[in-house]
Amino acid sequence: MMQMTRIVTIDTLGAQADGIAHEDDGDLFVPYALPGERLRIQQDGSQGEIIEILSASAQRVTPPCPHFGHCGGCVLQQATPDFYQTWKQTHLAETLRQGGLNTVPEPMQSAHGSGRRRMTIHARRIDGHWQVGFMARRSHQIIAITHCMLGVPALQAAFSIAQSLVEALGGDKPLDVQITATESGLDVDMRGHGPVSQGKRRVLSHTAAHLGLARLSVHHDLIVEQRPPQLRMGSSILCPPSGGFLQATEAGETLLAELVLQASAKAKSIADLFAGAGTFSLRLAQSARVHAVEHDAAALAALERAARNTSHLKPLSTEQRDLFKRPLLPTELTAYDTVVFDPPRAGTQMQVQQLARSSVKRIVAVSCNPATFVRDAKILIEGGYALEKLWPVDQFLYSAHLELVALFTKAKSTSPPRRLFS
Repeated sequence: MMQMTRIVTIDTLGAQADGIAHEDDGDLFVPYALPGERLRIQQDGSQGEIIEILSASAQRVTPPCPHFGHCGGCVLQQATPDFYQTWKQTHLAETLRQGGLNTVPEPMQSAHGSGRRRMTIHARRIDGHWQVGFMARRSHQIIAITHCMLGVPALQAAFSIAQSLVEALGGDKPLDVQITATESGLDVDMRGHGPVSQGKRRVLSHTAAHLGLARLSVHHDLIVEQRPPQLRMGSSILCPPSGGFLQATEAGETLLAELVLQASAKAKSIADLFAGAGTFSLRLAQSARVHAVEHDAAALAALERAARNTSHLKPLSTEQRDLFKRPLLPTELTAYDTVVFDPPRAGTQMQVQQLARSSVKRIVAVSCNPATFVRDAKILIEGGYALEKLWPVDQFLYSAHLELVALFTKAKSTSPPRRLFS
């Protein structure tokens, strides 16, 4: 379809917070629009771009960030806080309903805190000069910015730091610069370059020292560590692996951990699956025996170091294992009264199928994707588990993302379990 200008009225918001206009020739998706608004748009296929707001929603406000609408990071700065929160809750309820879960979640809890402690800044060499920033929505175009309002104070210089580092590293390939604020300073991992020569390592080391970085790596390859980057996990101090997974905000991690601990309060033996570097394991081991299972060797090594240096923990064992290829079987799960799992966005269907066959009393699921959570939850329910509690957590301000923590318990029954899968 050729591009054309037309006038539409927005009926609702979609899963990614795009405004949707239900037209005779199909649905149109218009970013940054709100329900009830009458707009003049530039249409390209099923996508529309706002040219003019002819009639604005009463819920529309001035976005607090001057980059909103250009930078692709935020999608709902143009809405009032009440609308934003109600939309997230309503969208979750609709996702649950469509998935056949007749569950009323607890009220949504916000966990933004002082802001995000980690950013990934993109860098592209354009006309011989490095340009750093975030990408435009659904595009590889770099939006050059110098400040992101969602970062913690320690990340306010992140873009100038990224600029200095990509200029020091050089080359022509697109680069990503992941910067994490830790208690002992900034931890940086650069990606996209490949192996680094000795000459470049010296230049990068000098640059990192000048910038006062705690640690600098390229593709997890350590360039220089002036101070071990440190994060607090309950009573433990963790030195995370370079570029490893980390909850985006400290407040989000704390709240998710509190909910997991609350759901696991009666546990004596816990299997923590997709344990990472110990976000939950180190806290759970303060009161229960924990077996942490994770595929990433560097994450497990960091967890083990933190556990060794923490006093008064219950026994905490680890196992390197790819749970997507080799999930824990029901016979292995008999050793635990509780299982906690926190998989990537794709969920963990194979592991959940084994959990559904097990006799584990209590399962605590953590999810960053309500859609795959619904799929996995239905498997557990079909296997005889009851969904007792569901806590939504909004860690990602102004985004369409939502975290979930859920408690499942094994329903008591005298009848034999159904056969779920062939």
